[in-house]
Amino acid sequence: MILPKVRDPRLVTIRRGGTLADADHRRLALWAADCAEHVLALFEGVCPDDLRPREAIAAARAWARGELAMMKARALGGHAMGAARPLQGAPRFAAYAAGQAACVGHVAEHDLGAAAYAIKAVQASEPGNPTAGPRERDWQREQLPAAIRDLVLDDQVRRSELCWNVF
Repeated sequence: MILPKVRDPRLVTIRRGGTLADADHRRLALWAADCAEHVLALFEGVCPDDLRPREAIAAARAWARGELAMMKARALGGHAMGAARPLQGAPRFAAYAAGQAACVGHVAEHDLGAAAYAIKAVQASEPGNPTAGPRERDWQREQLPAAIRDLVLDDQVRRSELCWNVF
């Protein structure tokens, strides 16, 4: 469970009573897609013919560009998570990262789900390497647009425990 019981209004859209602007919501989705895509090869190396995670990442980006309805992106995210369920380790986590990215349009806080699962994928792909997770986390942070950087870093501190303490 990566979602908190008490929502941070900075991650709730203005139309739902929070303060998150649409432009920043889109930035969160694009960043989540980047995080998921960075580890996608860990899934595709095991399931090269299963396009569901790749399609979920594309859906996150299409939603952010205004080219895909949120419900369609969310559905494609669910399909990516379905691809994850029978797997274990790095491929499973990579597919979950893609699924979470596609769901950011629905709930902005899924951005950290994508990032956390991507970190877990890298950790699982390099067992025994204590620098694998922090290396991926640092790469993700380097990708953060300035407009959402402080928001995401604050949220990582706030929800790290919910996200397996990977941040």
